[in-house]
Parts: sequence; structure tokens; C-alpha cells
Amino acid sequence: MRIIRSLVILRMLLVLILAPIALAAETGTDETNIKIKTPVFALDKTISAISAYDVVVEYEKPLEMSQRDITLAKWKSKQSHLWESLPKGQFTVNASAYTAAADECGKSDGITASGVKVQEKRTIACPREFPFGTKIKIDGYGTYVCEDRGGAIKGNKIDIYVETKGEAFAFGRRNLTAEVIF
Repeated sequence: MRIIRSLVILRMLLVLILAPIALAAETGTDETNIKIKTPVFALDKTISAISAYDVVVEYEKPLEMSQRDITLAKWKSKQSHLWESLPKGQFTVNASAYTAAADECGKSDGITASGVKVQEKRTIACPREFPFGTKIKIDGYGTYVCEDRGGAIKGNKIDIYVETKGEAFAFGRRNLTAEVIF
């Protein structure tokens, strides 16, 4: 699997480098400085002096999958039967907020039921009908990922993770419009 991934990455890198060089060659210029924005492929930071052209590679965020992505991908395969029954279009959720405090969760390490660490403006606790990794856009709040469960989270209820109890109490309980993002 790593060999195939490495070959795909190498091919993408060659296309990113050689396509601008070919375009510069067609225009008849001998000296060109081409800047390419590319994700990190665990290679050296710059590639330079390819024939008469200078190619400067600027890196964006890494393509490497994070531990969080790997964990959620495992859940996606385990819960594949749930994806077909997700709501289509907009629906109403009864939302509240929660923290990772020990008196709420029974532990204070911030590790969710899916095995990933909670993060503000990303983590929500969803009913069991929503597989872990489900992206839900909540009007006025942004897009969240179903990464947690809760004993009272059933039906149309969700819990949005926040850092402090003050934020959770201020949030209260609200009916919000949501939509599953596929």
C-alpha cells in the first residue's frame, strides 16, 4: 500500500513540476522562475535547477493522514450501514453544549467515544443513528463532525463541544437548522 501511495504521490509531483516547465518551453523563454504550491510529501523543501528552469516549491498543509483521520476512517467502515439512512436536506436539531469536564463525562482526558480528542468548533455528540465522521453543517455555527456520543443524545438532539462550562450554560438549548454534508 505504501508503494502504491508513493508512486501516486511521485506522479502527482512530476505533473506539478513538469506541466509549468512545458508551458514555459512552449512560450520560448529560456529562463523562468516557476512557483508551485503543493502539499507536503515528506520530501526536501525545495526542488531547483531542473534543466534551465528554477522551480520553487512552496508547501501547504501535509497530505499525511492524522491519527484523528485514521480513527474516523476505521469507524466509517465499521458503521457503513448507517450512511444510507442519514437525513437528506435540512432538518431541525435540538442543540445543547457540553465540556469535557469529569463531572459531565466521568473522565477529563477529552477523548471522545470515537477515540479522538475533542476540539472546539469541530466536535459534536450525535445520536447513534449518525456514524462517527458525519459532517453536519449547522446554520450560524459552521460545520461540525460527529465524534462523540452521550446518554441523553437521542432523536434530534446533539451536543456541541465548548471549552468552558460558562460557554455551555450560556448556550443553553436551541433549535437549530442543520444539514448533513456528504
